Amino acid sequence: MSFDGMWLPAGEDPREAGTGPTRGERECLVGYLEHYRTTLALKCDGLSAEQLATKAVPPSNISLLGLVRHMARVEHSWFRRVIEERMEIPRLFRGDDEDAGFTFPDADDDLVRASYEVWEQEVAHAREVLDRTDLDKVVPTVDGEEIEVRDVVVHMIEEYARHCGHADLVREVVDGRTGQ
Repeated sequence: MSFDGMWLPAGEDPREAGTGPTRGERECLVGYLEHYRTTLALKCDGLSAEQLATKAVPPSNISLLGLVRHMARVEHSWFRRVIEERMEIPRLFRGDDEDAGFTFPDADDDLVRASYEVWEQEVAHAREVLDRTDLDKVVPTVDGEEIEVRDVVVHMIEEYARHCGHADLVREVVDGRTGQ
């Protein structure tokens, strides 16, 4: 395989650092979640505010910046509201004009910086919550169902994996880069 600008050369992919066989359920689940968090960051790397705001497939409003904002919302909801059982706190990007993070005003460097800060803060908080929470803990969801924390982690992996697929398509529209 050749290096085509998106595929990082061997030894330079941050997702490969310290990789090897996982030991145990927690290490496996957290490893996959971290892999996809890093993948989303890599998909957005090196782009301008305008490029991050580019929508891939009209009429969809999915953009890389929208995905970052949306995943901040998802991290916030599952880790703060569900696992910490703090349903009273308002959801991020809740208004009709924000569409769960996908809709935003004209993108500029300040909006990009603020959006990344929110996402990074929510990821950092989620890591801390997961570090101190047993996967067997049962928590109530928004609709009152009870689930285990491991179900939340599996859902987060699924959510990131799906949206990283969207990010592949958006990035290809932006500058032709694909894969990885």
